[in-house]
Amino acid sequence: MSELADVPPGVDPTRPSPARMYDYFLGGTNNFPADREAAEYLRSRIPDVADALWANRGFHGRAAVWMANHGIHQFLDIGSGLPTQNNTHESVQKVDPEARVVYVDNDPMVAAHAGNLLAADGTTAVILADLREPDALLSHPDLLRLIDFAEPLGVVMTDVIHFVPDDEDPWGLVARYMAAVAPGSYLALSHATRDNMPPMQLQIVADLMAKSSATVYSRPKAEVERFFDGLELVSPYENAEPAVTYAGLWGAVDLEAADTDGSRGFYCGVARRGDW
Repeated sequence: MSELADVPPGVDPTRPSPARMYDYFLGGTNNFPADREAAEYLRSRIPDVADALWANRGFHGRAAVWMANHGIHQFLDIGSGLPTQNNTHESVQKVDPEARVVYVDNDPMVAAHAGNLLAADGTTAVILADLREPDALLSHPDLLRLIDFAEPLGVVMTDVIHFVPDDEDPWGLVARYMAAVAPGSYLALSHATRDNMPPMQLQIVADLMAKSSATVYSRPKAEVERFFDGLELVSPYENAEPAVTYAGLWGAVDLEAADTDGSRGFYCGVARRGDW
């Protein structure tokens, strides 16, 4: 019971959390027995689940570095999740040591472990906020301390928007954030999909999510593509047309090796905001 002694306020350690399960699959330690039990149950029924999450995390890092290499010096990581390997600032500051990153999540566990996301030089901040309240988030003083909305911004939304149901208009939320940033900004977004899962696996996921602290609303490709409406998609890999693709393929050098069954669990894309 020792690991449950210092549970942050607002956290129920007895109910599995998708964020903490993700942390466990990626080798993290910010999780509880209920999360590990649920994760192992999911792995036993859907062996490719860990591969899917690693592919998504790989896209996250490659997309952030790509944006840093294309002139982006400030980043807004919405739904950042628990600190893990190659956090956004660790990735982009290898390209630009002065790059600024604001992490946003609504999980009290993230706030409790925020120290692992805070750079000693003050180039990062962590905000506990809900992405479904863009006005409050975009006006947060800790965000405004680091982010200049007159300059291009890299908006990173990986493995998060699929927690927003249709009736809360996730497409409108993404559009709201992109309307707030300067022309020349980029959006990097990934989203779970049900396109390649058999009905039995879909039911397993649905049953597990019903017992967890959040529900995943996986969507088909056409609905994921809608998140990029009005934006200019970039080429996901060499010699490819601009498009939404699988998480494992975006930025991949060896496409054949990258295109695993697990990597097809997420669609993703990077797109530029032009002049509106």
